[in-house]
Amino acid sequence: MAAILHALQGILTIVIMIATGFYLSRKGWFSESFSSAVAQLVTKVCLPTYMIVNLTVNFSHDQLIEMSGGLPVPIISMALGYFNGHAAARLLKVRRDRVGVFCTVFFVSNTIFIGLPMTLALFGEEGIPYVMLYYMVNTTMFWVVAVHDMASDAGVAAPWLSRKTLKVVLNPPLLGFLAGIILVMLDWRLPMPIEASFRYLGGMTTPLAMLFIGIAISKASWSEIKFDRELTAAMVGRFVICPLCVMVCLPFFALPKLMSEVFIMQAAMPAMTNTSIVAKVYGGDYKYAAMLTVVSTLLAVITTPFYMWVLRG
Repeated sequence: MAAILHALQGILTIVIMIATGFYLSRKGWFSESFSSAVAQLVTKVCLPTYMIVNLTVNFSHDQLIEMSGGLPVPIISMALGYFNGHAAARLLKVRRDRVGVFCTVFFVSNTIFIGLPMTLALFGEEGIPYVMLYYMVNTTMFWVVAVHDMASDAGVAAPWLSRKTLKVVLNPPLLGFLAGIILVMLDWRLPMPIEASFRYLGGMTTPLAMLFIGIAISKASWSEIKFDRELTAAMVGRFVICPLCVMVCLPFFALPKLMSEVFIMQAAMPAMTNTSIVAKVYGGDYKYAAMLTVVSTLLAVITTPFYMWVLRG
């Protein structure tokens, strides 16, 4: 029961920050230019520094090698979620400019902002390395596959093999992620002043991302937020299909019990908060993305305790 209460507190913290952005936007505090600036700041400054610090602090060279045996599970399960998302989008005839966002909700999850505190509440410190393993794949899939799809849907030409594709794919967050991996593999640590500065800059990622979502939702018409087939399918993909994809993969790999449970829990987290920010940066339907993110975060209040009960009940 204590673990469930801690999990609910973590989700409610996120909801409160989103509500703050929503309220202040409705009060007229934020202009459209401010919203765009926040999206650029999070994407190009906060996230890269956040990734470098998290990887270098939470991983060692030996851990990276030792845990690599678990990598196929998140890779295969997310690939399954991705193809299921596209199949559902075709079946439901999702608007072309929304397909990338819709599929992103299916196959990538909020592994750090919500998934990390949830894992701490349920599994303790022992589960954190496995969160980071899932996070490595989740982050790569998001910034390579999901960003490519969302950019293409927004009219940004992004064929897989072109110089323009590299500009879309090799974005600051992914470069920060790769830099962190290189530092870990070389057993290098950042100098203390740089690490401290990166920690402070990266620490702004969550609150700014939550404020941005609140601002985006405040500019949407609530009458347009309806639990139609499209929204329902996106939520089923996030909370049912994605965890099931992990469960389908597990019998084929001899993973420790704790690693398996952490992977299932991470797959059952809400939609990635950066989805709406990336959609905004590339001129996509960021209000739709923010709506899916917020609805999934609210639904996680119910689904997270359920999965906790299933895994540790």
